[in-house]
Amino acid sequence: MAHLIYSAISSLDGYIEDMQGKFDWAAPDEEVHRFINDLERAAGTYLYGRRMYETMMVWETDPGFAADSPITRDFAEIWQAANKIVYSRTLGTVSTRKTQLERTFDPEAIRQLKETVEQDILIGGPGLAAHAFRAGLIDECQLFFTPILVGGGKPSLPDNVRMALELLEERRFGSGVVFLRYRTRPAGQAG
Repeated sequence: MAHLIYSAISSLDGYIEDMQGKFDWAAPDEEVHRFINDLERAAGTYLYGRRMYETMMVWETDPGFAADSPITRDFAEIWQAANKIVYSRTLGTVSTRKTQLERTFDPEAIRQLKETVEQDILIGGPGLAAHAFRAGLIDECQLFFTPILVGGGKPSLPDNVRMALELLEERRFGSGVVFLRYRTRPAGQAG
């Protein structure tokens, strides 16, 4: 059975975007990007909302975007090889291969997907992930905390969700970025 993993790069004060909607401060350096590539290599499917999909699709639609270095080329290949499911009521069509468009997020369909695919599933974007957190679907959180305070913006984790977590891994990078990997615990299980 595959795991559903929420992965996010966040400011230290818990935001994936600042108050102006910018996230340039979250761009990973080579060391962090290589680590992300190795994590995501094991995933077979990405789940995105419209905005996250539109941010990520450049890894296929803009060849120059991945041409910066061997690390970005590697990530582009990883991303293009995976299946993508985009959840949007407003997006007319998708512009990348191996991508399907769904109008609504159906927790039961995700449970079935987890049971039928062999590789892990990554869910990106806090809005879509909030639905999965509230449905009890998230098996693991992979959080990268960037050494910056942005003072507000789009939160990386949902409000009104209480969940016990077990720390599985931690790592500090030369840039000051800290990676924390947690497994979720079933409701009622003490920490």
